[in-house]
Amino acid sequence: MSGDVPDQSKGEQIQQAEREAARQRILAQAEADRLPAEETTRAVPDRRWRRGQR
Repeated sequence: MSGDVPDQSKGEQIQQAEREAARQRILAQAEADRLPAEETTRAVPDRRWRRGQR
């Protein structure tokens, strides 16, 4: 299915374009909010574990 259906109404074409634009905005926002892998794998001290070591 190519998406270029000749009998598609103008309203359906506009809705499809709006959905695609919204999808692009969501993907762009998700990319902007994404944390680099280095930040997610950094070691963070676990206070519960440290409490038991004292």
